[in-house]
Amino acid sequence: MTATVASHCVPPAVRCVSRQAWHNTSSLLGERTLAEEVPVAFSYDGVGHAVLMASPDDLEDFAFGFTYTEGIITEPAEIAELAVVSVSDGIVLQMWLTGARSEVFAARRRRFVGPAGCGMCGLESLAEANRAMPARQQLNAQTRAVHGAAFCQPGRELVLREDVGRHNALDKLAGALLHTGQSAALGIIVLSSRISIELVQKAGMIGATVIVGVSAPTALAVRTAESIGLTLVGIARDDGFEVFTHPERITR
Repeated sequence: MTATVASHCVPPAVRCVSRQAWHNTSSLLGERTLAEEVPVAFSYDGVGHAVLMASPDDLEDFAFGFTYTEGIITEPAEIAELAVVSVSDGIVLQMWLTGARSEVFAARRRRFVGPAGCGMCGLESLAEANRAMPARQQLNAQTRAVHGAAFCQPGRELVLREDVGRHNALDKLAGALLHTGQSAALGIIVLSSRISIELVQKAGMIGATVIVGVSAPTALAVRTAESIGLTLVGIARDDGFEVFTHPERITR
C-alpha cells in the first residue's frame, strides 16, 4: 500500500456509563461498558460521499474496505492519501484518489452506488472458525453489543474486525485483507450476524467463495449467492450448520 496515512485523535471504542441494575427485587448501582457509536463520513477528493454510524476503531481498514467494496477503487494503491480526522460531530475519513481513479470517481459522483474458490472447506475448518471467533471478539466481550467479521484460512492466524454495524465489520475486514495482501478466495468469511444481500454482495466484491453466518440468511441473499457462485452457510452452531448454495465446496 502506497497511501500516506495521517490520523488525528479519535474517541475510544468503548465508554463506561453509570447505571442501576435490577435483579429480582434487588438493585445495584454501578457501571457498564458500552460500545461507542459515532458518525463516520467518507470524503473523496474533497467531496462528501456517505455517512455511516460506526465504531471508532480500525478506521484505516474501514476506509480502504468500504471504498473497495463500493467499487470506488480496484486496489489499495488507488488511494493516494488518507486522513482520519476527528471533528465535533464525528469522524471524517478524508481520501484523495490517484489521478486516473479520481477521474473515474468524478464521473459517477452524482450518484451513490450501493453495495452491488478456495477449493474444499472441511467441516472441521468451519466448526473451528465458528468456535474461535467469539473468543477473539474483545470489544464484544466488553460490551455484548457489536458484530464481528472474521477471515479463516488454514494454517494462518484468524483475522477479525468488529463494529456496531455488521456491514461495517465486513468492510473493516475487507480493508485488513487488502492491507495484508490476503486473498479472500483462499479461506472463509465468518459473520456473527444473519447474512443479508448486502453482505453477500460485499463478500463477492472481495472475491470470497465461502461465507458463514450464525443466523439464517434472507431468501434474496441465497438467490444472490447462488447467482454469483458463492457458497452460503447459515445457522452455524457448535453442533452443525446449514449449506444453502454451492455445497460442493463443503466436505466431511
